[in-house]
Amino acid sequence: MTLATVYYGSALYHLSLWARPPAGLAITWDQPWPGDRGRGAALMDGEFRLAGETVRSDTPPWNMADASRGFLAALHGFGWLGDLLAAPGAAFYNAGEWTRAWLDQCDAWTPVAWRADVLADRLTAWTEHFGAIARDVEFRDRLLQSYARQARHLNRVAGKEAPGLPRLAALRGLVIAWVALGRPARLHRAVPRLLREVDAQILPDGGHVERSGRAQATAMGYLIEARDALRAVDLDVPNELQSAIDRAAPMLRFFRHADNKFALFNGCDEDDANWIEHLLARADAKGRPPASAPYVGFQRLQAGRTLVVMDTGAPASAGLDRDAHAGTLSVEMSHGKERLIVNCGTYRGPSPEWRAMTRATAAHSTLVVADHNSAQVSADGGLGRRPRDVTCERAEDKGSQWIEASHDGYKPSFGLIHTRQLFLAAKGDDLRGEDRLTGPAGQNFCVRFHLHPGVQVSLIQDGAAALLRLPSGIGWRLRAQGAVMSVADSVYLGGQTVRKSRQLVLDGHVGSGGAVVKWALRREQRAEPKRQSENDGDG
Repeated sequence: MTLATVYYGSALYHLSLWARPPAGLAITWDQPWPGDRGRGAALMDGEFRLAGETVRSDTPPWNMADASRGFLAALHGFGWLGDLLAAPGAAFYNAGEWTRAWLDQCDAWTPVAWRADVLADRLTAWTEHFGAIARDVEFRDRLLQSYARQARHLNRVAGKEAPGLPRLAALRGLVIAWVALGRPARLHRAVPRLLREVDAQILPDGGHVERSGRAQATAMGYLIEARDALRAVDLDVPNELQSAIDRAAPMLRFFRHADNKFALFNGCDEDDANWIEHLLARADAKGRPPASAPYVGFQRLQAGRTLVVMDTGAPASAGLDRDAHAGTLSVEMSHGKERLIVNCGTYRGPSPEWRAMTRATAAHSTLVVADHNSAQVSADGGLGRRPRDVTCERAEDKGSQWIEASHDGYKPSFGLIHTRQLFLAAKGDDLRGEDRLTGPAGQNFCVRFHLHPGVQVSLIQDGAAALLRLPSGIGWRLRAQGAVMSVADSVYLGGQTVRKSRQLVLDGHVGSGGAVVKWALRREQRAEPKRQSENDGDG
C-alpha cells in the first residue's frame, strides 16, 4: 500500500474534494455515440460482457472480488451506458438506478474506480447521457455533487496517469469536465495540457504511437469528444486539436481492409465496421489512406482488388507497449472484402497464457527463428528485448509496388538479420516475396502464413505449392523455393470468439551463406477442379 493510496482513501482527502456543485451541466451533447442494442439487451438480461470477460449479475457487480482489473475498469468507466440506453424496455430506468447504485457504493476513492482514465471515461459518459440518467431533482443534485468532486480529483491526477492512451483519456475527460461544469479558468489550464499530450501521441503521419488500428480509433475518439465539448459551448477549437483529427482520420482508414474492419496488428481485432464508420463521420475529416506511414511504421500495397498491409516499424517504446506484439515485418493480405493472409489476432480474456501466445512472433505471418520471438514478450504486458534497427525502403513504377524492410530482433540471440522484400504487380494478381536471413549458420527457421478461417487450403504438386480458395471461389496459388512447405493448424481471434484455422509453414535451415526463401502468390486465372480441402472453415 502506497502513501498515495492511504491519502486518497482518507476522509480528509474526500473532504478536500468538496466544492459547491453547479445547478446543472453547461453542455448538451448533440452527437452521442450510438449504442449497441444487442449489447444493451444482454445487459438488461444480466450479462456483463466487458474486457473479454462475461459476468452474470442482476445489477452491476461494482465490487466483485474475483473480477479482473480490466473488467472492473470497463464497468466503472460506464462506456456501456449508451448500449444500455439503446435497449428497449426498462433500460432508461436501469440506467438511472445503476448510476444511483454506483453513488451508493463507490462515491469515495478506490484504486480502480477512481483511476484517472476510468474516472475520465465515467465523467464523459455521464456528460453524454446526463439527461437520460438524472431524471429527478434529488438524484440530479447528488450526481452533480459527485461529478464535481471527481473532476477535482481528476485535475490532480490526470497528468500522472500511465503514458499513452490512459493519459490521453484522462486529459480529454478533464477538458470535458471543466466545460460541463462551466469553469473557464480551469478549462484554460486544462486545454494546453491536453494539447501537449496530443502532440506527443499523434505522429506527423497521423498514426498513434501505440501502433494499431484499435489505438488509432480510441485516440481519435478522445480527440473528437474534446473538440465537440468545446464546440457545444461555442468555444474555439485549437488548431492543434483539429489538425490532429485531420491527420488521424486517414490513418484510421489505413488500418482497415476492404471489409472496413481492422488489420490485426498490435492488440487489434476486427472491431465493428459500423462503429468505425460513425467515428470517421463524426471526425468530419477527409483524406484517403496513405500508402506509406513511416513515422508509425507501416506500409500499404494496393493494386486491383488486392491489399497488403505490412508492419515495417520498431515496436512501440517502453511504457507505450502494453498491447505491442512481436510481429515485426508481419503481413496481412486481402482480396476484395475477403481476407486471405492474416495474423492470429488478440486475446482479451483473463488467461495470461493465451495473451502471451497471441502476442508471440509465431502468431504472425512472418519469419520465426528457432521458435523464438523477435521481441521479448513480458508477463507484465510490455516488451523486453526488441528490434532496435528497423529499416524500410519503398519504390513504385507504373502501378507496381516494392518494399524492402529489415529488423535486428534476432541479432542479440542468434546474430541474424531478417530482411523481407515484397512486390505487388500493378494488376494486383501477383504478390512476390523474399525472406532472407544473414548471419551465422546453424538455426532452424520457418516462414508462417496464417490463413483466415474462410480460406480452404490444399497442398498440390507433391507439396511444392498450395492452392488457397476464398469463400467466393477465387483461388490463389502459393509456390516457394528454399524451404519445405507444410500445412498446420492455427487459430483466429479476429472476432469475438476463437476460431480454428490453418496456416502454411515454410521450414528451412540457416546455412553458411545464410538463408533465402522466395515465394510467389498468384491469383488463379481459371477454375480448378473441385478437390478435398485440408480446411473446413471454422472447424
